[in-house]
Amino acid sequence: MTAQQPLTYGAFVESAVADSAVVGLVLKGSQAHDGMVTPHSDHDLYVVVADEAETDLTRFAGHRSAELDLVVVTLAEFRGAGTPAWERYALARARIVLDRLDGGIARILADRATLDADEAFRDSADRLDAYANSLYRSLKNHRDGRALAARLDAADGMRLLLELLFALNRRPRPYNKYLEWELARYPLPGWDTDALLRAVDGISATGDVSLQRHLFTLVEKAAREAGHDGVLDAWGDDLEFMRPQETGRGATP
Repeated sequence: MTAQQPLTYGAFVESAVADSAVVGLVLKGSQAHDGMVTPHSDHDLYVVVADEAETDLTRFAGHRSAELDLVVVTLAEFRGAGTPAWERYALARARIVLDRLDGGIARILADRATLDADEAFRDSADRLDAYANSLYRSLKNHRDGRALAARLDAADGMRLLLELLFALNRRPRPYNKYLEWELARYPLPGWDTDALLRAVDGISATGDVSLQRHLFTLVEKAAREAGHDGVLDAWGDDLEFMRPQETGRGATP
């Protein structure tokens, strides 16, 4: 690989595999998701180097091109300290190209795919309260004739809802691009994937009040089963405003 030769994925992998300092190669993004590759898809590759090791490949750290993006990290960084939180889903569904650690790279990726119980409980409690807040604001804005604000709050609520549902299942939420891909292969237990996606789509587009309230009843049930009564009950009488309304009710929270 020289300045005159474009850096290709195949050529780089060949060089990395031949370098004993490299203990792992991990492909993420569209290339790691079956059926998601397009003519515009590049290769996003993590290059994991043994701690304290020296390699000439570090000169490619941060390389970005139409074909290849590289992230060069030490093993310690890859274990967590140097990996940003927003990369968690990408690594959870990444594909191993090289693992010189007798499955060690695979174990690190498996850890990314599952939130520990305490982390999941904290995250889901936080997202539940934020989702309820967005729902409440959307319903109030709809009641008060603020249509744009109501739709925007409803759309915000769908982002938080998805983060909540995946946290309840102890999984990182997929990027929007991979949401349908993820749910088609790894459905959320207790949820009808098609119905959930239709609800998220409809609410995001229109802010449909009845649909928001119906969805909340399902979320409330799942959240209480997961032990989040305290988060919900803190909303007091406002919970009734968020639930489906009988004719003539719910004009005032």
